Amino acid sequence: MAPPATAKASTEAPPQEGAKSHVRRDLLLQIQAAVQKQWEEEKVFEATAKDGAAPGSGPRDDRFFGNFPYPYMNGLLHLGHAFTLSKVEFAASYHRLRGANVLFPFGFHCTGMPIKACADKLAREMDTYGYPPKFPSEEEAALEALSIAEGAAAAAEGAEAKGEEQKAPGQFKGKKSKAAAKTGTAKYQWDIMRSMGMTDEEIKPFRDPAHWLTYFPPIAVDDLKAFGLGVDWRRSFITTDMNPYYDSFARWHLQTLYNKGKVVKDRRYTIFSPLDGQPCADHDRASGEGVLPQEYTLIKMQVVPPLTGKLEALAGRNVFLAAATLRPETMYGQTNAWVLPDGQYGAFEVNEGGDVFVVTKRSALNLSYQFLSKEFGKPHCLLELTGHDLIGLPLKAPLTPNPVIYALPMLTILTDKGTGVVTSVPSDAPDDYMALQDLKSKPALRAKFNVKDEWVLPFEVIPIINIPEFGDAAAVKVCQDLKIQSQNDKEKLAEAKRLTYLKGFTDGVMLVGELKGTKVQDAKPQIKKLLVERGEAVPYSEPEKRVTSRSGDECVVALTDQWYLTYGETEWRALAEECLAGMQLYNEETRHGFQHTLGWLDRWACSRSFGLGTRIPWDPQFLIESLSDSTVYMSYYTLAHILQEGDIFGTSGKQSIKPDQLSHALWDHLLLGAPKPADCPVPDDLLQHARQEFEYWYPFDLRVSGKDLINNHLTFAIYNHTAMFDKDKWPRGFRTNGHLLLNSEKMSKSTGNFKTIRQAIEEFSSDATRFALADAGDTVDDANFVEETANAAILRLTKEMTWMEEVLASAATEGGLRSGEERSFADRVFENEINLAVALSKAAYDSMLFREALKTGFFDLQLARDEYRLSCGAAGMHKDLLLRFCKVQTLLLMPICPHYGEHVWRNILKLPGAGITAGWPEAAPADMTLKAANTYLQDCIVDFRKLITKQQASAGGGGKAKGGKAAPAAAASKEAPRIAVGRVFVAEKYGGWQEDCLRLLQQHFDAEKKAFAEGADIMGELKASPVGQRPDFKKLMGQCMGFIRFKKDAALVHGAQALDVKLQFDEANVLRENADLIKRQLQLEEFSVFLTSDSEAVAAVNPKDASRIAAAVPGSPVAIFSAAS
Repeated sequence: MAPPATAKASTEAPPQEGAKSHVRRDLLLQIQAAVQKQWEEEKVFEATAKDGAAPGSGPRDDRFFGNFPYPYMNGLLHLGHAFTLSKVEFAASYHRLRGANVLFPFGFHCTGMPIKACADKLAREMDTYGYPPKFPSEEEAALEALSIAEGAAAAAEGAEAKGEEQKAPGQFKGKKSKAAAKTGTAKYQWDIMRSMGMTDEEIKPFRDPAHWLTYFPPIAVDDLKAFGLGVDWRRSFITTDMNPYYDSFARWHLQTLYNKGKVVKDRRYTIFSPLDGQPCADHDRASGEGVLPQEYTLIKMQVVPPLTGKLEALAGRNVFLAAATLRPETMYGQTNAWVLPDGQYGAFEVNEGGDVFVVTKRSALNLSYQFLSKEFGKPHCLLELTGHDLIGLPLKAPLTPNPVIYALPMLTILTDKGTGVVTSVPSDAPDDYMALQDLKSKPALRAKFNVKDEWVLPFEVIPIINIPEFGDAAAVKVCQDLKIQSQNDKEKLAEAKRLTYLKGFTDGVMLVGELKGTKVQDAKPQIKKLLVERGEAVPYSEPEKRVTSRSGDECVVALTDQWYLTYGETEWRALAEECLAGMQLYNEETRHGFQHTLGWLDRWACSRSFGLGTRIPWDPQFLIESLSDSTVYMSYYTLAHILQEGDIFGTSGKQSIKPDQLSHALWDHLLLGAPKPADCPVPDDLLQHARQEFEYWYPFDLRVSGKDLINNHLTFAIYNHTAMFDKDKWPRGFRTNGHLLLNSEKMSKSTGNFKTIRQAIEEFSSDATRFALADAGDTVDDANFVEETANAAILRLTKEMTWMEEVLASAATEGGLRSGEERSFADRVFENEINLAVALSKAAYDSMLFREALKTGFFDLQLARDEYRLSCGAAGMHKDLLLRFCKVQTLLLMPICPHYGEHVWRNILKLPGAGITAGWPEAAPADMTLKAANTYLQDCIVDFRKLITKQQASAGGGGKAKGGKAAPAAAASKEAPRIAVGRVFVAEKYGGWQEDCLRLLQQHFDAEKKAFAEGADIMGELKASPVGQRPDFKKLMGQCMGFIRFKKDAALVHGAQALDVKLQFDEANVLRENADLIKRQLQLEEFSVFLTSDSEAVAAVNPKDASRIAAAVPGSPVAIFSAAS
């Protein structure tokens, strides 16, 4: 590899003002290309199982298998992908550097609806608007209004259609939605393709879903190679039946689960896309990931005949106002029903018997998919109505002692939740109580909506539940306590609802009915069952929040006959929890997320009717759902290169093992260790090779993902591994992260704050991009890619290469750098800082804290080098130390900036072999005492400088520098004599009462726990000690207390050494050994160090200054500065 001209390129004259130079960036791009070419030629990332090695379940220091959820191939990879995959890339690179055999494979996901939905959109757009399509701007604006950002529906509280919504307790959700990342903004699919830089002619073939599968994966491979990803590309593949090998694997996987009883057919509530005509799982959604069906009880309140007004057209039918509630146990307290006066309703036929439900059109659509319509998925509207048509209707409601109640107006009903009809229980629902009180107390309000007095005034609160804290009518008590004035007092009502609902469920006891005396939480399901069995209610479900499919329609909840994975089943869940308990998760928040998910996750629909993918082997009318064909495919990576022979589509090559030879029994042999099938046509040596690869690499050590996949994919992976494999093949570790911001703003195509991986590489280079990604953040919260950091990295890396070239040139010149065995204090400190950087960086890489690794392995080491250069002065830096620094600095940064590192290793340092496999640098244990001594020295220099500045300013009449700051010594007033002599007095140890305090603290400090004994009466013991017996103790007590507090805090941070009577290093020697440095830094002619115990030296000091010497304590010397004598 010919080295680029580093020094020349990086030191060219700056460009003209107004122009932006890319010379340094272009240099990194040249290095990147050259290094990647050499890596490819040397096949450094191709990983092979080692002969004779122990199976993968054994010790793992010699190998590492990391992976990343294969990205979906409906577009270009962006910085969000790069951030997450950088975590496993940095980890893999670190393990490769330290000598492990590393497998990092990478596949591409094409299963499911997203690609087909996009292809179908393009086809519709061409059919509707021609080719190339001519879109009317008004329609584009209308589509823009249909933003698919998550949470478009109003998020309201309240158990009924008033807008209340109850979430699954403890459900783990990310702070940001991925909708924007998936779609950018709601617009025509053709425009989305154009935004990727495609011409109309290039877009046209994308109406065929198969074209997506052949177009985007190769581009992704090229982009990731340019990023420097250390992937064994021989093992890459796409999913779906386009790849016959993976198709066979996916069928085997689900068939195995079916054979084990983990897949069953059932009719269950499922989020469903009417447009697609099938369930809509998380990966099929444009917005609403993680949203589940919310199940209500639909209370049937029959309209008492005869039917009048508009309803007269329905005479002879059973007509019900159907109210959705989450609290069926409160139906004993109904006093009325609520409707929205201006709301749009319909009378919908819900069964063959001709029964009619009056509800909103939206809820009628949900009902029709739950077999509450004459035809599945098609609501049958008999009559259109408004809320005004319903006010005053007499109703017969279940469980209430009132024989008849009436429909009344409420202005705060939300029609995008529930049915638009709300049952009123003023005893326990603050909204109901205040709305009823408003109608009772305001004749004008009744008149406005033509409400008769007899519909309202006779109805009183019915006590039905006792809550110890609030009595028998919780809503009344809480509304009075909070001084709520009307139904419009929204903030206080929200607080009242929170209190009554929570306390009612946890502490409430039924006062009436068949379950009188039963706790509400126990009575609730039983009363619901009773109402349904009597025919007075029906189950009803709808999405707990708005969900939009990738096809663009709003989803409903449907009761569908489907194949389900039995997640949540007791024994299976126990295995999943056992697996989780043994995993390395790197963050407790991640562990809590998995625990919460295991707590609520239930059966999961694993079949689909449409889209791309693999057919269910025993029921081929269905496809395997996209999150269900991707839970154990990490095992497929171990064999993919043998099966597909480097072709991601699995359709070319020699096909040593043909797809049709991969029987279920053969997969069992390859991945489960079952006996080889008797009729297997595959040669034994090939099978043995495949078995060896699987046994060597599996289980995987690390899977890195966004934390949004905890709720589904990652938890599914745990479940499926425990069902498919023995314990020694269960996953070892997951590492999750938040989403990526770009310059502190959410990434969005619509705002232009968006970057693909390719764009970032071209703008900053791979290494500068990787540098900024490492710096973006280590936690599970959202991280931040800062372009300024990437630009600064370009400068840092190129300047460092230039500096190293200069160092090597000096090292090659006679007398250019100091050499020899003798080591100065600065030498020892710098060598110690290098050793410390090696240790801290290793700890950071081991913990996957890459921002910390960047800090300790680059920034801190750079500061140490700069301090060393300053400390050495005229004596110069030591050749051996600088050469070691160059090598160590290069290696510590290698996992993050491998192209830079490889170039420096081979072309600047001229070291043998590949830098990326050179081995982790060896280092002696860091001497923390030496580090403390250097910190002491540097702090002293800073303190001394401040004292000189203050003294000089005072002597010169308080002169100030520009900006109001004290002038430096060199710029002091001419009248003030120049400070030239420094004498420092050092206390060897604490004495007197301070020593007694420290001895006392030492007795109560646990060095291992870094904590003081609980309940220790330190002050009491101090009073009983010799110090406490001193006649001046009362005067000393304040000082003692302050000193004890100070030292206790120091011990909690620094450990037992903070309680030592004397420092672990010799202060006086440190200052004396660095006298030249101190004189140079402070511009002194003389500098002397004395002990406070040196009475002769103390006596020689000006009496005015001598009094200060007594204040010296270990670590805080007293300095006396004067003019030249």
